[in-house]
Amino acid sequence: MNLAENFYRFGSLVFGGGDVLTPFMYEQFVAQPKRQYMTGDEFLTGSGMVKAIPGPVFSVAAFHGGMAMRQWGIVWQSIGCVVGLVCIFLPSALLVLFFYPIWHNLKKYAVIYRSLEGINAVVVGIMVASTIYLLKDVSITDLNTFSFINLGVMVGTFAVLYFTKLPSPLVVCTCLLLGWVF
Repeated sequence: MNLAENFYRFGSLVFGGGDVLTPFMYEQFVAQPKRQYMTGDEFLTGSGMVKAIPGPVFSVAAFHGGMAMRQWGIVWQSIGCVVGLVCIFLPSALLVLFFYPIWHNLKKYAVIYRSLEGINAVVVGIMVASTIYLLKDVSITDLNTFSFINLGVMVGTFAVLYFTKLPSPLVVCTCLLLGWVF
């Protein structure tokens, strides 16, 4: 029930993109000492891998739901995957079913339309803040070999994604391979 409540809450917070949920999930599943379902490395590795799959919010939710229930065996882990997937999707489905019919009438008002632009700007700010928050566990400022490798992988990944047209799954697999080698 607690897992279902967590994912339902996460699903109700999504607006414009699921990347906003990453720091919430990190706080819930990694940072809380009483309920540490996975390590920070497992969280970041799994989140990075599933970002290469279409529909990343649902994929990440299924992954984290399964990881949260892995200590009780494969059956409960599978149930955790399904609970994460269904409960993160449920608020959006309910919103579409019940709110969409009146949305066309509300969208005509300038106040509502302008507020959506402001909400989108806030979502972009939250995404930048979540990136900075998740980087707190990644060593980039220690001035040792490991931090230079991390910084090189981040800059190289950004450059490859920005300047080339390589498919993102190939970039993710290359980063995983680099992580395994180093």
